[in-house]
Amino acid sequence: MALLTKAIRGTQDLLPAESYKQQYVEGVMLDAAKRFGFREIRTPVFEHTELFQRSVGDTTDVVQKEMYTFTDKGDRSITLRPEGTAGAVRAFLEHGLHNEPLPVKVCYFTSCYRYEKPQAGRLREFHQFGVECLGAAEPEADAEVIALAKDVFDTLEVKGLKLFINSIGCPQCRAKYQEALREYFESHREELCETCQERLRRNPMRILDCKSPVCSEIASKAPVVLDYICDDCRDHFEKVKKYLEAMNIEYEIDPTIVRGLDYYTRTVFEFVSQDIGAQGTVCGGGRYDGLVEELGGPHIPSLGFAMGIERLMLLLKSQQTPMPEDERCDIFIAAADDEAKLCAVKLASDIRGDGLTALYDVTGRSIKAQMKYANKLNARYTVVIGSREIENGEAALKDMDTGESITVKLDTFGEDFMGISVQQAVKGLGDGIEFADGFDLNSLFTGGNK
Repeated sequence: MALLTKAIRGTQDLLPAESYKQQYVEGVMLDAAKRFGFREIRTPVFEHTELFQRSVGDTTDVVQKEMYTFTDKGDRSITLRPEGTAGAVRAFLEHGLHNEPLPVKVCYFTSCYRYEKPQAGRLREFHQFGVECLGAAEPEADAEVIALAKDVFDTLEVKGLKLFINSIGCPQCRAKYQEALREYFESHREELCETCQERLRRNPMRILDCKSPVCSEIASKAPVVLDYICDDCRDHFEKVKKYLEAMNIEYEIDPTIVRGLDYYTRTVFEFVSQDIGAQGTVCGGGRYDGLVEELGGPHIPSLGFAMGIERLMLLLKSQQTPMPEDERCDIFIAAADDEAKLCAVKLASDIRGDGLTALYDVTGRSIKAQMKYANKLNARYTVVIGSREIENGEAALKDMDTGESITVKLDTFGEDFMGISVQQAVKGLGDGIEFADGFDLNSLFTGGNK
């Protein structure tokens, strides 16, 4: 069989055997965000192109080389989002959230699109978990956002991550740094790639982020930004370090971190792993004090981070991190004939109404084939219904783990099965738990131990 087409290069499918793991990881992220006071926001997958040109910066690789931009039927320039912050800030302003008590804390899961060379940990369609803290200027906000990212990694038991931090200063002190960079790189102009020669004129700081080995080698000997930041920025950075130390968060200062987007100011940070190859930055972020103003709003200092979900999943897999098992089918109802099928449909509907998983055959299998299918589904329980069971009003419920069977009445089947399932869940939860003397767990279901 020849497929009509395959997935586009740089994209990937997430199949059921893996999707439940990502759902678990996303649940950990949302739980951590909730405990830090962040609420979910959802923004469109595409925006007007100028939003990203203004926010991300027209000298960045993202804008110059990587954005998916097209003209729509209304002759408007539209871009698939390459990152999540710009859209979140646009929504923050458009809907007047800046008039609410600050800071406004939002989080999101987002798909992003960049035309890059696909490799392990780098896709053209990728997904991020992001947070934005809008309206917080103090250094404790920087430390808190970093602590939120670390909370996610700690909960997932990620090993070997290193936190690197830096300060790239405010626009005023960074102007002096830009001049020092321009003077340094000017002496190497002929060695720089064509793109960096243009950056030298417009934004020499972007040369520090070039992936060219030659440019990277030249950049490694360039002036260091921390030598040029003003007293206010230095004081802010020192306080960030103190707050991190107060929370026992280990860090290293890396003066080469500038991040790849132009909106960053002052604190920037990255969580990096050595276990997934060249694309080792699993989370990156920092402060963007001028972005809200750049997009037409008032001056509202803000900060946030983006956590790469595919990279994190790759890291968890490489470290063989234990994951919860996929949820099992609670019960499979096998039906012998048309009358039994009607009964199976009704029973399944009742059980699903109680929040449990109930399945039955929809392909016309024989009873024997249905039971094989139930085994493949790893169903916890099975029940076979035929004319005799319907006539007697009862059937045998089989525990597929122990092989034991009990007789249950069909007219109260849903209610009885719910009780059995809850009892099994509590017993499983009780494994390894010491109860007080005289406490009978089964009496929970018979009215004892009031």
